[in-house]
Amino acid sequence: MSSTATSRRRGRGAPQDGPRATFRQLLPFLFEHKRTLVVVAVLSVFGAATSLAQPLLVGQVIEAVQSDQGLGILVWVLVGLVVVSSIISGYQHYLLQRTGTAVVYSSRRKLISRILHLPISEFDARRTGDLVSRVGTDTTLLYAVLTQGLADAVGSAILFLGALIAMLVIDPVLLLLIVVVIGISVVVVTALSGRIRTASTAQQEKVGELASGVERAVGSIRTVRASGATERETESVSTLASEAYGIGVRIAKISSLVVPIAGVALQVSLLVVLGVGGFRVAAGTITIASLITFIMFLFMLVMPLATTFGAITSVNQALGALGRIQEVLNLPTETQHDAETAASFSRDAPDSGAPAIEFRDVRFRYPENVVAARQAAAKEAQTLLADAHLESADEATAAPEREVLRGVSFAVPRGARVALVGPSGAGKSTILSLVERFYDPTGGSIRLYGHDARTYPRDELRAQFGYVEQDAPTLAGTLADNLRLASPDASDAECEQVLRAVNLGDVLERDPLGLEAPVGEDGVMLSGGERQRLAIARALLTDAPILLLDESTSSLDGVNEQRMREAIDAVSTDRTLIVIAHRLSTVVDSDLIVVLQDGVVVGQGTHAELVESTPLYRDLARHQLLA
Repeated sequence: MSSTATSRRRGRGAPQDGPRATFRQLLPFLFEHKRTLVVVAVLSVFGAATSLAQPLLVGQVIEAVQSDQGLGILVWVLVGLVVVSSIISGYQHYLLQRTGTAVVYSSRRKLISRILHLPISEFDARRTGDLVSRVGTDTTLLYAVLTQGLADAVGSAILFLGALIAMLVIDPVLLLLIVVVIGISVVVVTALSGRIRTASTAQQEKVGELASGVERAVGSIRTVRASGATERETESVSTLASEAYGIGVRIAKISSLVVPIAGVALQVSLLVVLGVGGFRVAAGTITIASLITFIMFLFMLVMPLATTFGAITSVNQALGALGRIQEVLNLPTETQHDAETAASFSRDAPDSGAPAIEFRDVRFRYPENVVAARQAAAKEAQTLLADAHLESADEATAAPEREVLRGVSFAVPRGARVALVGPSGAGKSTILSLVERFYDPTGGSIRLYGHDARTYPRDELRAQFGYVEQDAPTLAGTLADNLRLASPDASDAECEQVLRAVNLGDVLERDPLGLEAPVGEDGVMLSGGERQRLAIARALLTDAPILLLDESTSSLDGVNEQRMREAIDAVSTDRTLIVIAHRLSTVVDSDLIVVLQDGVVVGQGTHAELVESTPLYRDLARHQLLA
């Protein structure tokens, strides 16, 4: 397994610390459901009104009892208010739960859409598991903002304000004492809230690292087992879990200080009211009914306070996660890059005689964030490979800080077969990545049918190519799912035809499900050669005019390689073919062979010409191995 394949599947790279989000950045997620939130707010007003009316009625009931007056309808009105308040509370809870779920759903859709449209460089620089964590774990925290925090806090604020006004009317002196107690608790909670947000952001980042660690170990489980590295990988992932646990405990400790504050405030306030209030009742300043009413309003004052404190915790945790979500949502997509390049480059006039593809003094260096990520991946891969007594061979990690391509120029005539050969790290796979515009050159230009490739929208450009990657990735699903990835309208007959063309007829026949036969995660139910042939079949099914094959026969035995070459010969009659050669037999019949070394073209020509003119090619040909 090449280290490129390993690093891509594991998605290793330096974690990206996202900026902290602000409350304003949370508002767009909420405003998507503003109608429902308006209904919730109206219900909160009615709910608060019914709750605030209850202490007043209780006071009237007490006064009526003290004066031996009949209770009349007061009791029934009080019961009715309790029932109505309960109904409003239940319906409001349902709306908040539904809206919270909708917020998570919409944020996940935005994230998924943004992630799948990001430039390839972002995937090379980031951990796959960390991106997955943002879609799953981080978005879930937005749910708590509505169901446990923000919307409840709106209703609680109304109740708090109403209770405050009522208590001011009943006894301003008692209220002043209560405000002092509550003011102290608010100051303490405010001081702690910032620490909660910081710790929550750190926890979400650590959870992302944990997800990446698990994905890394599981994605390379065979290499891990074969290298005797199971225990070491277990310890590495467990360390990440332990660090996430430690941060979670720190959040719990801070939250444990926030939550009891409301309870302490209530207890102190109640003791103050009972002591001072009892003295004022004895002095005749207020009545017993007023004191009891005041105490009921006190509960209504402190209970929303507890909800608000909880909301502060929830919102701060959500803002920590939202910072990571916003970081991804703010990244430019490939489409945005196309818009920028289209403004800088204009398509030339048509040139019917131009080559299919032409490189003109192309230079390329990977972006710094990709270099850092691949260096980290190379270090991890070398440790694992050393345990297995293997050698790494990959141009992107061997010396990623240098220019991978240094002034490469060559032309691919229409309908020709061109082979790229050279030692590992020469820049062959990078050339195909540039042709597909996974990256753009840092110097020079690449032309497609005479036009600068940057003048094409990426979708339009990629429709010209059938591309088979070096590690021949296979998607979990069925044979049909993999074949129709780029050709969704292909018929069963067309799928079966192309499978037989690449010598996969036996795969169809060994499972009664045929095209619907599962291939397993990463194609585990297929052999390495079968996965490569399936990838080639997928490319052939697109009927693209240009085929790009990156060492696509490297896992085939002699018989299957011969059949594969025959299949490629048959389908490449009216197509342009660029192949990265792994074996001499693959390239001897090519119309043009381009020899690369250290990012430079050191020779071009036919097999016979290069054997005479290019020492590197002659040496490679002598060993019958070109990569």
